[in-house]
Amino acid sequence: MDVTVEQVNTLTRRLRVALPVEKVAKEMEAAYRKLKTDVAIKGFRRGKVPQTMLEKAYGEQVKAEVGEKLVQATYFDAVEQEKLDTVVHPEITSHSFAADGTFIYEAEVDVRPQFELKPYKALELTRPATAVSDEEVAAELEQLQRQMAPLRSVEDRVVQMNDIVILDFQGYDNGEPLKQIKGSNTTIDVGSGRNGQEFEEKLVGLTKGGEGSFEVSFPAESANPMLAGRTVEFKVAIHDIKERVLPAIDDEFAREVDSEFASLDALKEHIRQRQQKEKEDAQEGDLADQLMQKLLELNEFEVPARLVRYEIEEYIKQAEAQLKRSGLTLESAGVNLNDLAGRYRETAEKRVRGDFILKKISEQEDIKVKDEDLDRGLSRIAGQYNMTVDEVKGYFKSRDDMLPFLNELLNEKILKFLLAEARYSVAAVTEQGAGSTEQATAGDAA
Repeated sequence: MDVTVEQVNTLTRRLRVALPVEKVAKEMEAAYRKLKTDVAIKGFRRGKVPQTMLEKAYGEQVKAEVGEKLVQATYFDAVEQEKLDTVVHPEITSHSFAADGTFIYEAEVDVRPQFELKPYKALELTRPATAVSDEEVAAELEQLQRQMAPLRSVEDRVVQMNDIVILDFQGYDNGEPLKQIKGSNTTIDVGSGRNGQEFEEKLVGLTKGGEGSFEVSFPAESANPMLAGRTVEFKVAIHDIKERVLPAIDDEFAREVDSEFASLDALKEHIRQRQQKEKEDAQEGDLADQLMQKLLELNEFEVPARLVRYEIEEYIKQAEAQLKRSGLTLESAGVNLNDLAGRYRETAEKRVRGDFILKKISEQEDIKVKDEDLDRGLSRIAGQYNMTVDEVKGYFKSRDDMLPFLNELLNEKILKFLLAEARYSVAAVTEQGAGSTEQATAGDAA
C-alpha cells in the first residue's frame, strides 16, 4: 500500500492511497466467485457462467462493491501508517481501478487541532446570588395580581400597557404574506412579553375597531426559525380592548390565591422560599456556562470544518423537528437553509472548540467515565422518564449509540472538577435588591 498525504489547509489532509495489483486481483476474484454462485444466466448452469459474461453484465457493480470493501479495509491502516490523528469520518473524493490493475482512492480528513491549553484551574467565577429580594417577591405578587384580575371592555381609550387585546394579525415578508404568521381573534397580553416585547409595544395607542401596520425585527437567535433574523411587517385589526380590574394585594388576596395561605405574609414567605430554591437549582448551570465562556476566551484556535458542519446539521434537524410539530417544513415556512446554517455557525464552532478544550483537560487530569458514573447517569434518565434502568439501557443498541451519552457524562465530570477548582466572587443581594460581590476561595464558597 502506497500512501501520500497532502496538506489542504491547517486541519484538512488529502490522502492518496494506491493498493497493489495482488490485493486488488484477490478481492476481484473473490467477488466473481461469489457472483457465479448467486446469479443465473439463461443457457448456463448456476456456477458455470463464464467470467467474461459476468464482467459484461455485472462489471460496474462488482467494481463498486470491491472498491468500497478495499477502502473500508485499508483506510484506517493508511491513517495509522501516516500517524494522522483524525477526528471525523473521511470524505472519499475519488476512486478508480487503474489500467495496470491497481486501485487508487483519495480521501479528505480533518485532524485534531493542536493547541497549548491555557491555565484552567482557579478560574474566577461569579456565584449567582440565591437570596431573594423584597422586589422579586413583589414582582411575583404583581404577576399573580394580573392573573387574578377580572377583565372589562373599554370603549373610550386606546390600547395601554397591561391591557388584554383581541385582534387579527397577518405577517408579511417583502410584501408577501407569511402563511403561518397570522391569527384570528388572537388574545395578546400587552406587556407580558409572551408575544415579543416589540410586537406588544407597537399595539399601544391603537383603538378598538381600528387597524394598524408596523414592522418588528426579530433577533437571529429567535426560537421560531420562521422569524429568526427577519424584519416582518404586521397588519393588525383590533376587535376588543380589555383592562384589568386589579384586586388589592392583602390577606384576602392571599386566601384567593390558595386557601392554605392564612395571610399575605404567609404567601410572601412561600414565594420567597420557592424562588430561592429555583435560584439554587439554576446556580450550577449558570456557573458551568460562565466557566465554558472563560475557557473559550482563553483558548482560541481553529476547529475542523466537518465537525462544525455536523453540529450545524444537528441544529437544523432540531429546527425541522420543531416546524414538523406545526405541520411545516423549512420550505413551506419560508426558511432559507443557508441563512439558517449561517445563524447556527458561531454556536456550532464554540461547541466544537469547547469539546476539544474539555477533552484535553480530561487527558491532562486523567478524568474518565467509570462504571459508577455510567450507573448514575442511567439512573438519572430512568428517574426523569419514570423508567427502569434496564428499559433505559434497551435504548442503546450498540456502543456507538452510547457514545454521545458517554461524552455527555465525561464533559459533566470535567466541569465538576473545574468548578471545584475555581475561585468565586459571591454575588449578594442587599435589602434594596442591589448587587454586590465579595471574594471567596473555592473552599470558602462551597
